[in-house]
Amino acid sequence: MRTRSLLNQVLAVNAALVAVTALITTLLNANDIRGALLVGVAVVSAVLVNTLLLKRRLVPLESLLATMERVDPSAPGQRAHAPHNAPSEVERLTAGFNKMLARIEEERIEGGRAVIRAQEEERARIAQDLHDEVNQALTAILLRLQAAALDVPPGLRSELKEIQTLATQAMEELLTLARTLRPTALDDHGLVPALASQVANFGERTGIRTTFHRHGDTPELSDEEQLVLYRVAQESLSNVVQHSGASAVRVELSSVGRTTLRVRDDGCGFAPKSKSGGRLGVSGMRERALLVGGRLNVFSAPGEGTTIELTMGAS
Repeated sequence: MRTRSLLNQVLAVNAALVAVTALITTLLNANDIRGALLVGVAVVSAVLVNTLLLKRRLVPLESLLATMERVDPSAPGQRAHAPHNAPSEVERLTAGFNKMLARIEEERIEGGRAVIRAQEEERARIAQDLHDEVNQALTAILLRLQAAALDVPPGLRSELKEIQTLATQAMEELLTLARTLRPTALDDHGLVPALASQVANFGERTGIRTTFHRHGDTPELSDEEQLVLYRVAQESLSNVVQHSGASAVRVELSSVGRTTLRVRDDGCGFAPKSKSGGRLGVSGMRERALLVGGRLNVFSAPGEGTTIELTMGAS
């Protein structure tokens, strides 16, 4: 049976008080002293009953308020629970609060995906401009240098040759930057080949022993989720070469149950609560994960390496 509302209970107690008071008022005509005592007892009793009733009914509300204060927007999936036999007002407030949390999380995910799409579109535009315009300008410079090398005195040819080498290096770095801004392998081949290519290129470029392992079937993910997985792997590998001093890195993509990405290194590690986490861009990776309903965890300790773990759909 549904718990009676607090208002109805208070009204019932007060109605009883009025009835008792009316009865006692009638008795006052017969015996003033006895009637006065009865009125006092009735009033005190009503106050005590109302106090106990309000206290009992407000305890679940205090519990709900404590839950509301504990809710952390950076840890989605939290919900309030009404105590057993809670008043109807508390049940309704709890249900409304949970609906609000669910709506906020849904809107954050939708908004986050729109942000990711906008970021990637801008990255693609910049990468295209670098490839088409800046790269063409460097190519033209190289051709002019080659033509000029035929007419300059022999003493200047070695200097022109060095300039050509620098221009060629700039072109290679430019193309690497363009590929970093917008991974064409992700568009052309999908997440798994793109991650495998990223890991292989990282090992060749840095000399760090790097391996890629895949478990389970190819995950069914949205474009935004694939981008976040790719970017977190990219940022994690960048942190390895910049901060960890690692000699080996293992990248795993598991689709057994929830899709999970792990990047493990054998480097120097750090205390997760220290300021090093800010240098490593952990907050930025965690925010990316939240934008698509994922959760990012960092496991590390000084001298024990670091593991970055991204789990999709863990919110």
